[in-house]
This record gives sequence, C-alpha cells and structure tokens, in this order.
Amino acid sequence: MESCDQLFDAAQRKRLERHDLWDRVTSNGTISAAVMVLAAIAAVVCANTAAYEPIHHFLEQELFVGLGSLTAGFTVEVFVNDFLMAIFFLLVGIELKYEMTVGELTNPRQAMLPMLAAVGGVVVPACIYAFLNKGGAIHGWAIPMATDIAFALGVMSLLGNRVPNGVRVFFSTLAIADDLISILAIAIFYGQSPNLLWLAAAVVVTVLLIVLNRTRHFRLAPYIILGLLLWFCMFRSGVHATLAGVILAFTVPAKCGVKLSNLTDWLGEIMPELDEHFDEDAHVLGQHDFTHAATRVERVMHRVTPPLQRLEHYISTPVNFLILPIFAFVNAQVRLVGVDMGALLVDHVTLGTYLGMLLGKPVGIFGVTFVLVKLGLAELPRRVNWKHIVGVGILGGIGFTMSILIAGLAFPAAEFEVLAAKAAILGASVTAAVVGMIYMSRACPRR
Repeated sequence: MESCDQLFDAAQRKRLERHDLWDRVTSNGTISAAVMVLAAIAAVVCANTAAYEPIHHFLEQELFVGLGSLTAGFTVEVFVNDFLMAIFFLLVGIELKYEMTVGELTNPRQAMLPMLAAVGGVVVPACIYAFLNKGGAIHGWAIPMATDIAFALGVMSLLGNRVPNGVRVFFSTLAIADDLISILAIAIFYGQSPNLLWLAAAVVVTVLLIVLNRTRHFRLAPYIILGLLLWFCMFRSGVHATLAGVILAFTVPAKCGVKLSNLTDWLGEIMPELDEHFDEDAHVLGQHDFTHAATRVERVMHRVTPPLQRLEHYISTPVNFLILPIFAFVNAQVRLVGVDMGALLVDHVTLGTYLGMLLGKPVGIFGVTFVLVKLGLAELPRRVNWKHIVGVGILGGIGFTMSILIAGLAFPAAEFEVLAAKAAILGASVTAAVVGMIYMSRACPRR
C-alpha cells in the first residue's frame, strides 16, 4: 500500500504542504480575530484623519441590484451591513445547525445550563441599559447583550490547553445560544414595517428551499440561487435581510448523498476496474476508460461530504478574513474630532452599553448558573469550577460584530447615539478582553 506522499512528485508535495499551512492559518480563530481587530484599529485611525471624508463619501455611493422593475438600490455601507453580513449569518446558521445536529445542543440536559446562562447574559445587560436610558434612547436596549463568538473564543484560545475542555464547550454553547437570541432580537425588534407582498415572496422561496431539502437535492447551486432570491425578497420586505443567511443554512442538507454503508463495497468493486484500465506506459490523456472511471469515483466521493459542510468550507475563510474585517472597518468609524468627550463619556447610551457589556454579562451569566446549580437543576461540567464561570462571564462582555450591527439598526438617523454606542462597544470589548485574559490566566494555571 503506497503512502499518500508517494502519489505526488516533489513539486506537488510542496504545494500540498503550502495548502495545509494555509488551512492551519485560516482555521486559527486567534489569527482571524487579530485581523478583525487590526481592521477596527485602522477604521478608528482613518476616522480621525483626513482619510475620513473620502472613505465616508465612498461608503455613501449608490449600488443597484436586480433586473428591470425588480431593482433595489442601496449604499456601499448598506451592501456591507445587509448583504455581506448575510453571508456571515449564513456561517452562524451553519454552526447552529451543526451544534443542533451532532454538537453540544443535541443533548438538552447538557446544553440547558449554558443556554440558560446565555439568557441571563442577555437579560441583565439589556436591563442595565434600559434602566440607564429610561425615557431616552431606550431603543438600543439590545446593543450590550451580544457576545462576539469569534473574538471571545480567539482570546480564550491564547491560553492554549490551560483552559479545560469543559470550559470551552460551556462557553461555545453559551455563545451560540447568545447568537441565536441576538438573531431573534434583530428579526423581531429591528426590522422595518414589513411589506406583506415581498414577505409572502420570501415565504414562497423558503418553501422552495424546504422542498429541495425534502426531495434530497444535494447540489449546492440551486440552494445558492434561491438563497440570493430570498435575500432580495427579504431586503425589499423590510425584515432585516441578514436573516436570509440563517434560513438558508437551516435548509441546506446536513446529510450526504451517498449510502455510506455501501460505499466500501462499491469502492472495492471499482478499484479492479481502475487497475484494469490503467496503462503505466501510456499518457494519461489517452487513457479514456481509466479517467472516466476515476471521474466516477471523484463524483461519488464529492457527494460523501454533506452540502452543509461543503458550504461551510467554501465561505468560512472569506467570512473570517474578508467579510468580517470589511464590516469592522466600515462600522468602527468612530470619529472623535470635534466631539465633546466629556458629554460622550457621561452619555446614557455610552454608560448603558459599557456597563451592560462589562458588568451585566458576568452578573447575568454567573448569576443564572449559580442559581441553577444551587437549586439542583443542573451541575457544572467536569473540571469546571466557579472561577471559570466568572471568567466566561467576563469574556462574554466581548461584543463587537453583533453589537455594532444592532447599534446601527437601533439609531439609523441619530449620529451621536451611534457614535456613543460604537465607542462604548469598542471600549467595553477591549476592557473585557484584557481583564478576561488576565483573569483566566490566573484561574487556569499551567499544568
């Protein structure tokens, strides 16, 4: 039996090694989080220099998509926040579906504690914000409730294997549940008054996606085409168009198109055929029977990977290294030139957001977890202690992507409120990351 390396020449092996290195880099959460941080820092720097005006002018440029009367117009900024972020939400939806199919959310009892802790981590920050902004900018109550799973897990990964696996699983489940709650908040509270005709069209497209799934279509192309149509319908309907990504994720098949129980037997039958048709002395271009059989194997093996997993593979790197950094650069344009810093720091939106993220998150997460465990309704995962739960709560205050998105939706025409919210989000996220990192390094000593 030949090893995999023996199948390739030296040049091809080097290409494979470079490809493996690229895969390791792009799958590293710490690196992707660092890229997004750099994009946010660049945005803040540009926003406070002469580059701000040309960037702002570019983001206000009109784009048009559609055909004939079915045309939608939007600015570059809206394209980033509504279309590109729909692809991000598609990835979030894939992760949610994965966890509900084979991950931590398949066991209700095991998932109950972090999921209910996530509810506490949502409600308490929202209440702190609402209390400080009663009679004022109350509509931004959802801004401090979202945890940025990419940033937070990236910070936690810096500690390596010092963090027990139970802590990672608890925090991952909590962050996923947090994302789901944030998605529901956007759908219910931050859409426009819906256009019933376009909403009905979106429902029809969703039904078509479900029919594709039920009739066991495993090619991705029809799902992508209908997903784009769904996004267009939702954009025109007034419901936040990013939700199209979540709907698409839940309709893409998670099963493979091959009977795996018969796969080994089939491969055993076709291997002699490949061996029979192969001529070592002839050029491969002339070995039509061999290449035809090899193509059959390639098509079958391609279908072994579920469409949902293939889609995740296609979009995860662009989302983490292109879409999220672009979103960060576009939305972290916090211009402080000419701003009354004293007024900004004591503004109720700033205080509500900052304290909600930095204080509300740990109080809500730890409080609900403590109550459930002490009442005997749940128990801490193995090798997880109360110090770890406090650290999870602090890191839960890292709320960049979703929080900035909600801030823009909550105050579409109020520049100062958006500025206050974004400044508080950046400040609280940095504080939570630094404090959480220092705390977890002490709570998880080297073994």
